[in-house]
Amino acid sequence: MVEDVGRRVRTGLHTVGLDALAVVAGIVVYFGVRGMTAGSPDVARDHALDILALEKTLGLDIEKGVQAAFVDIEALATVANWIYIWGHWPVIVATLTWLALHNRVVFRRLRNAMLASGGLGLCVYTTYPVAPPRLAGVGFVDTITETSNSYRVLQPPAFVNQYAAMPSLNVGWDLLVGLALIAATSTWLLRFVGRLMPMLMAAATVLTANHYLLDVLAGAAFGLAGWMIALQLEKRSAPDVPASVVLPSQRCASDQERAPRDTANRGRCASP
Repeated sequence: MVEDVGRRVRTGLHTVGLDALAVVAGIVVYFGVRGMTAGSPDVARDHALDILALEKTLGLDIEKGVQAAFVDIEALATVANWIYIWGHWPVIVATLTWLALHNRVVFRRLRNAMLASGGLGLCVYTTYPVAPPRLAGVGFVDTITETSNSYRVLQPPAFVNQYAAMPSLNVGWDLLVGLALIAATSTWLLRFVGRLMPMLMAAATVLTANHYLLDVLAGAAFGLAGWMIALQLEKRSAPDVPASVVLPSQRCASDQERAPRDTANRGRCASP
């Protein structure tokens, strides 16, 4: 009995370790490729101006007005900075760890969704570099750099492509974490956090001048695309049982549900 429990524990730890290694490898590759494919600053700024022009055409150019309204309110600026700094990777790591221990199915779904959406995002980062508002030279305030070095420590500019504003995977991956929490738990508080977190991150990315509104919308779309890909992978990996194949125990259970008082039927379903 003790040996069986020990074997299960070792097997579980081994599986969790392999899954964790896959996540870490994916993150390293993501940041490695993203960092090595930084585009020209001038090209990235030109693309930023194109996005701002498109937003103006669509009536979505709200970033300057929103930031101007809050940037001088120190408490709001601090909250936005902290959400952007600590509401992304620390939350992702904590969620993946919790899911690895409590819900392996949703853990793999979140892992696959992050890898899929990250791969899609890299395609855009390498072909269409975009300077974030804070580096576009059009009057935005870099609130995080002005008040804190924490984020630049977590993601040093020397190792990160700073011209990868489109899409915002800060929003896309926080959305994935929210979907994972909603899928994995029935606790109202965690489900509420899952719904609130991507909205807070979306607001923080704009308020801190790290992303445009179009980046936010694209990030959410990329995240949802990754989630759909993960669901399809999950569906394909599930064992298929032909509808015509019904196990005797399943047939008997179904018969008893339809006719619970049929004593003759019960006799046929009894174990030999």
